[in-house]
Amino acid sequence: MRIVFVDGYNVINHWHVLNTMKEYSYETARIKLIEILNNYASFTGYKVTLVFDAHLIPGNIETTEKHGDIKVVFTKDGETADSYIERSVNDIGRKVEVVVVTSDSLEQQLAFQRGAIRTSSIEFGVEVREIEGKIRKKAERLPSKSRNRLEDTLDKETLEKLEKIRRSR
Repeated sequence: MRIVFVDGYNVINHWHVLNTMKEYSYETARIKLIEILNNYASFTGYKVTLVFDAHLIPGNIETTEKHGDIKVVFTKDGETADSYIERSVNDIGRKVEVVVVTSDSLEQQLAFQRGAIRTSSIEFGVEVREIEGKIRKKAERLPSKSRNRLEDTLDKETLEKLEKIRRSR
């Protein structure tokens, strides 16, 4: 099993598509990142934890939400995403394969020392785009029965009329 920890704001700041969204609102960028990572987790079967800093929000308590196939964590007051990820990696130990996604070089170094694989936000973006391509190819190969076709929703009489119009041209 592979467990992937993603430093949410680090990824938002390094992925162009999300970075431009944050100019409108961070909420929009967070929602899009959650959607992208849900597809990634569903396709790969990896256990994904997306961590957002909430350490600057006075009195904030750590919150964990389940969004589809991923876990989303907002850290508590005084705790950064980096420190949450470090603590989590320490708790897991070297029992399973752990990947930490961040472009913070100090965090990458600490993750590596604790036995995790480190991946920059940019490298992870490349991997996610490759997975999205595989998802698209798989969806294109689905049998047409699973797709919504007009002829599946129309009655026989209407279909015959449409066919007659088509042939008269």
